[in-house]
Amino acid sequence: MRKLTYFIACSIDGFIGDPGGDAASMYPFVDEEFFEFLKAEYPETMPTHGRRAAGLDDLANQKYDTIVQGRGSYDLALGIGVTSPYAHMREYVASRTLKESPDPNVEIVADDLVGKVRELKAEDGDFGIYLCGGAQIAGELIDEVDELVIKTYPIVLGTGMPMFGSGFAVSEFTLGEVRTFKNGAVVRTYSRKR
Repeated sequence: MRKLTYFIACSIDGFIGDPGGDAASMYPFVDEEFFEFLKAEYPETMPTHGRRAAGLDDLANQKYDTIVQGRGSYDLALGIGVTSPYAHMREYVASRTLKESPDPNVEIVADDLVGKVRELKAEDGDFGIYLCGGAQIAGELIDEVDELVIKTYPIVLGTGMPMFGSGFAVSEFTLGEVRTFKNGAVVRTYSRKR
């Protein structure tokens, strides 16, 4: 069975962006050391147009071959004219309002997102599924998340978009690897305790 991994950036106080979801305050922490880490261990989490601009189109996927993201995350790409932001993977966008996909590589999931993710997890394969965000989709899929990779940047937002937009429910995870960076960023990996 394939794993669903919520790979997400957040502030120390657990917000993935400001109240509108803008995460630009975190971008300065993707310095040379952090970029090398992403390039070596999670290259597929970098959008295709960003990889292309950095001359990294030839990097092989290390962990994921499928991405699931919400409409808000997808709209960031559409806003700059990119209809297939992760063309190096199979792309699924959860949206009840986007009726038709603007790109043949992107499948819109309008109904039964949990069922679709369970179907993807049941496929045979060596690679997992990257849950890109945002908060609403992560909240909807919390019971399906097998692993968390949390990139925590050394900032406090005070308020903003939470990591999970869901009701109260305790979900326990076990801490795995912890990696620290000179700029104060920390990447923690957790596995769901089942």
